[in-house]
Amino acid sequence: MLVRTVLAASAAALLVSASAASAQARDAAPAAAPAAALEPCAENALTVRATPSGQDNVLRLSVTNHTRHTCLVDRVPLVTYGDLDGAAVPFPLSGDAAYTLGAGKTAHAAVRSLSASGDRDARSVGYVVVAANPEHHGTKFSAVSLSEPGGLRVWEPVTTLWQPTRALADEVLAESDGGGVLKV
Repeated sequence: MLVRTVLAASAAALLVSASAASAQARDAAPAAAPAAALEPCAENALTVRATPSGQDNVLRLSVTNHTRHTCLVDRVPLVTYGDLDGAAVPFPLSGDAAYTLGAGKTAHAAVRSLSASGDRDARSVGYVVVAANPEHHGTKFSAVSLSEPGGLRVWEPVTTLWQPTRALADEVLAESDGGGVLKV
């Protein structure tokens, strides 16, 4: 009986102590609020660019955040060609993650539009649209502005995820075999 009474008294004392600590925590000054959740970048807060890379069928992409606040873009740029169905396939494959774009910062990606220069199935389009988030309308770049006056040839395009540097985007694209497939 004595053991049971001591255990019961210890349990009661523990409950009273926990209740007192909880009351003190409620009465104390409020703790600093957690950092606000990051919001997606507004389309008008971004500048999206596409430029020739100097390599056949490869474009360099960039997105710059012109606000004073960090925001989110999709982990991979949405790159569509003319009125063709589908978009460039991300390399490496990624989930639904976001890329954090700091205030005044720029992210880079590279996109290859053609799996092989002699591909007979290639289509030719007059423009490409690049968006930082799928909800955005995107920025349209004409083939002429991308040094392709005859049109952009496209078949099985592949794009990198956003990267902190242009060199890293180029390096990641070089790891693909040009057809959206990982080198093994």
